Formats: sequence, structure tokens, C-alpha cells
Amino acid sequence: MQRSQPITRAAMQFAAFPAGRGSIHNRFSGSTRYHPTCVIALTYALVYSFRVMYDDFQAIDKWTGKPLHCQYQALIVAISTRHADAVDIKFMVDDRPVWIALPHPAWVEFNRQTGKVISDPMAVQIAGHYLKWAIESGEESGREMYSLTVQETLDHLNELIEETQTSAVAG
Repeated sequence: MQRSQPITRAAMQFAAFPAGRGSIHNRFSGSTRYHPTCVIALTYALVYSFRVMYDDFQAIDKWTGKPLHCQYQALIVAISTRHADAVDIKFMVDDRPVWIALPHPAWVEFNRQTGKVISDPMAVQIAGHYLKWAIESGEESGREMYSLTVQETLDHLNELIEETQTSAVAG
């Protein structure tokens, strides 16, 4: 198990936090707020430092060979916009919007399996990982919305964690 380490503002790091109760203190703004379902410690956490980032990346389209610039743009809880039990993550693929819908039950299942929660930055990385895979494997067909299953979401998350551990050993 990886040892807890400080989260720095300069480093792009994503944490999986244990569920619990308590307050959240933001040491950068000095504010404290209370959260009833989980404790997010901004000082120490189990940290996944992703060396390969999936919020702004290039992917080569399998069918055209054209490099596509993919950039994360927004994360929206879909209950508020389309009454779906999902989190919608928007990427701009060149100038075209592409939405990746991750089902809320994936958060519950990941928490059940590991005792940790998926953070918003981790969700962006999962969606970006899926988008890159879809483009490079030929699965991306020009649609505006792609909905993942719980298992697909967890598979892409596990691949991200494996990539992190592999790059940490290699780096």
C-alpha cells in the first residue's frame, strides 16, 4: 500500500479518500465546511499521481490516421440536466463536443470494493481514458454522447491505476 503524502497545489494529483464523517478545511482559502458523508483531507491522502494525463491529450483516429486534440471542458451531474443517474463529462475533440456519461452506481461499486471514493478529477481521467481508447480503437463513431456501463467505468479506472503504478516503477 502506498504511504500517505502531502498533496501540493502545483502537482496534478488525484486522491482516493476513505468514506467517513467530518469537516473539510481548505488550507489555501482558509475556509472550513462540514460534509456529512465523507472526509476529504486536503493535507494527506492516498495519492495516485497520473503521469499520463487524460484531460488534454492527442489521439490518432484509427480510420483516418488524423491526430485529434482532446481537451476536457466540463463535468455536470446529469440528474440536473437530463434526469439521468450519471456524471456527464464534456471533451472538445478538435472543435466537436463529445460527452462521456459515467454511471453513478460505479461510484458506489468502487466504494464497496475499495472503501474509497472516485473524485471529480479521477472521473475526468476515467472519461478521457475511455475517449482515447475509443478513438484509437475505432469505437468512436462521431456521436455526441457515449454512456459507459458500471463495469466499463471500473475497468478504465483500474487501467488508470495500473498505468500509474507502472509509470511509478519505471519513472
